[in-house]
Amino acid sequence: MSDEVEPGLVRVRLDLSYDGRDFSGWAKQAGGRRTVQGEIEDALRTVTRSARTYDLTVAGRTDAGVHARGQVAHVDLPEEVWAEHREKLLRRLAGRLAHDVRIWRVAEAPSGFNARFSAIWRRYAYRVTDNPGGVDPLLRGHVLWHDWELDVEAMNAASAALLGEHDFAAYCKRREGATTIRTLQELSWARGEDGVVTATVRADAFCHNMVRSLVGALLYVGDGHRGVEWPGKVLAAAVRDSSVHVVKPHGLTLEEVGYPADELLAARSREARNVRTLPGCC
Repeated sequence: MSDEVEPGLVRVRLDLSYDGRDFSGWAKQAGGRRTVQGEIEDALRTVTRSARTYDLTVAGRTDAGVHARGQVAHVDLPEEVWAEHREKLLRRLAGRLAHDVRIWRVAEAPSGFNARFSAIWRRYAYRVTDNPGGVDPLLRGHVLWHDWELDVEAMNAASAALLGEHDFAAYCKRREGATTIRTLQELSWARGEDGVVTATVRADAFCHNMVRSLVGALLYVGDGHRGVEWPGKVLAAAVRDSSVHVVKPHGLTLEEVGYPADELLAARSREARNVRTLPGCC
C-alpha cells in the first residue's frame, strides 16, 4: 500500500485540539451523532464551497468524552482548492467551527506523510485527584475523582513491569483482525502542586481502551486494593481480565503525536501496516 497522493491532489496536515465532552468520539457515525471528524469535514466543505466532503485521516481515534490537545489529521484536497484557500483556510475554519474544537495549523504535508501510519508514538495524559473534597469545579471535565488516597510511588513501581513490547490483550477491547501487540515506551505518575496526579502514557500505538484500562489497574494498586505485582501478572495472562476497570473517559487527553524526520515518513508508514508478532511467536 502506497502513501503517494493521487495526481491533482495535495495532502494537507492539520494540527488540532478539542474538548471531548460533547462529542461522540472522533469518527463519523450514523444517526446524526456529533463527532469531531464530522464537524471538521462539514466545516471544510463549507469554507471551501465544495460540493463534496473531503475525508480526514487521524493519528489516533479518540472515544466519546476523550479530549485532545495535540491531535493530528490529514486531508487530500484538489490542487485548485488548496491554491485558492490555503492562505485564509485557518481563519475561515476558526469562524466556522464550534468553540470546543480548534485547528491551530494547516500546512502542506511532506512527501510520504500519513497522519496515522507515519506516527512513531502517541502520548496521552490521564488526570485524577484523590482530594477527599472532590475535583476542583473548574477542572471537573478533565480530572477524575478517586475517593481513595493514592500511593504514587507504588503506582510507578507497578507501571515498570508493563513497559516494553507486549501483547496487551488483557488491557484492550479486542477488534476482529486487529493485533493487541504494542510497545509501551513510557508509563509514569506524578503528583502536581495542586494535588492532581497525572499519568503520562506513551506508546507506538494503542489498542481500544488500553490507556483507560491501564490506569484503572494502576489506581487499584495506588489505593492499596491490589499489590504492586498485580498489573504485571494480568499482562502476562494475555487475556481480557474482568477485574480490570476501564476508567471514565473525561480524565484522558491525547497530548502529542510524534513523527520521524521527513525522509523516514514513507518507510515508517509501510512498517506500521505490517501485522505484528512477538519474538519467538507464530
